[in-house]
Amino acid sequence: MISIGIDLGGTNIKAALVDRKKGFINTLSIPTHADVGKEHVFDRIAIAVSELLEDSDAKPVGIGMGLPGMVGLDRQTVKNPPNLPGWKVENVAHKVKSRTGLNCVIENDANLAALGSARFGVGKDEDSFILVTLGTGVGGGIIFNNKIYRGTTGMAGELGHVIINYHGPLSNSNTRGGVEAYLGQRFLSRFAADTIRQNTDNPLYEKFRNDFDKLEPVDLYKAAKDGNELAIDILRQSGEKLGYALVNYIHILDIKKIIVSGGVAKAGKFLLDPAYETAYKYLMPPFRDGFEIKSETLGNDAALLGAASLAFEELS
Repeated sequence: MISIGIDLGGTNIKAALVDRKKGFINTLSIPTHADVGKEHVFDRIAIAVSELLEDSDAKPVGIGMGLPGMVGLDRQTVKNPPNLPGWKVENVAHKVKSRTGLNCVIENDANLAALGSARFGVGKDEDSFILVTLGTGVGGGIIFNNKIYRGTTGMAGELGHVIINYHGPLSNSNTRGGVEAYLGQRFLSRFAADTIRQNTDNPLYEKFRNDFDKLEPVDLYKAAKDGNELAIDILRQSGEKLGYALVNYIHILDIKKIIVSGGVAKAGKFLLDPAYETAYKYLMPPFRDGFEIKSETLGNDAALLGAASLAFEELS
């Protein structure tokens, strides 16, 4: 069985032809041109589908598509997706079908990353888990009894906006101290830059003193790996904040398996060990049994595979 998975972002449209058992058959990426307008973006999606099927006799069951924003329970409409100018409440599935002739279902991109992990990644062995995506922002998806947990209106899983310190820094949340304010890439980099500026004798200060905008979490990881104590401490503090967030998630959901993905998660043990230690310390004892943190290695492919999996499960 074959389907098409699409990951719609503000910069690129990623598309894949996927076999339900074998995974990727073919992939491509084209620019979104989001600033040109939403109708142009839908035309671009149709172009991506056409190019994907060119020279192929595959007959996909349909299209599954992930995109940012709040997706309704109907899996057709999205509300005010970020990074897509001019989009308000859009029936995406209808517009994609009208241009491609293929049935389409949509879902929040972080939810589909969780589904991709459940079907093709490290989540395959778990019936229930929480996926936390640490990228430009912080997102997440909840898999409960092998399905995406969607809440009452389809919008569950906004893990980055859980507040862990209402006196904390600002981010994209409506108040201070959301998880994203500590672990979103640019917010973590901002915290790191402020800390490094206070330690002018540290090699990281010398490296970035003329342009701290170039500092990224991967630079902290490399420095930590080389034994830079300041970098280790910055990642430790960030990992502790993640640990506090995990305590909230686990106490509310009673799901103890955590999967972490995204660019910031590449800090590995320097971030995840403090997260585990902090969460384990503050979890109520009955919740500690079975608590585990895993890293997802699929990267951005998880959302594409999740999108294709959604098509298999909803359209076949």
